Amino acid sequence: MNHLRYANLPKKKQCDVLVSIVEECAPLIQVFSQARTLNLPDWWIVSGAIYNQVWNHLTGRPDLHGVKDIDLFYFDPDTSYGAEDDAIRRAESHFDTPVPVEVRNQARVHVWYKDHFGQDYDPLTKTTDGIDNFACKTHSVGMRLSPDNRFDIYAPFGLDDIFSFRLTPHTKRDNRATHLAKAKRQMKLWPELSFVPWPD
Repeated sequence: MNHLRYANLPKKKQCDVLVSIVEECAPLIQVFSQARTLNLPDWWIVSGAIYNQVWNHLTGRPDLHGVKDIDLFYFDPDTSYGAEDDAIRRAESHFDTPVPVEVRNQARVHVWYKDHFGQDYDPLTKTTDGIDNFACKTHSVGMRLSPDNRFDIYAPFGLDDIFSFRLTPHTKRDNRATHLAKAKRQMKLWPELSFVPWPD
């Protein structure tokens, strides 16, 4: 159970550990550095690439094990498809990474969400609003590298679920199916995880 050694520590200590884990992962640091020079407004690296790397580090697995892509969120009030497509195309030639970087404008989520998921989605006002709507509290984390090489961390529900290897649902939206599907995949890759079911 040594992988749980950072569970239940104060948030400040967990933030320090998170930064040290990210800094030790050369491919991930490269992504942060390249994301900073892409100059997208209000950008954050979010979710899987961060918490997956914590689990990999603490269980002795290779860097980026289980990471399908790296999610880069930003917020541009121009909600046109063309503007987002331009950002995606710039990113394709900008990043040199072992896994794809998926760039998404959070100002556009409400435009396509209902067609994909059958639910309304209120317009967001900033990138971190998107993190607030994830189906799993454990996944709700974002980081970005500031000009002075310090990390900003956004974790609205704290980091304890990540360090406790616990998948906890976030019931703000009707995302039961998403929570279950993601958990099934992740528990195969990291058997150390525990699963908190969606409440009835």
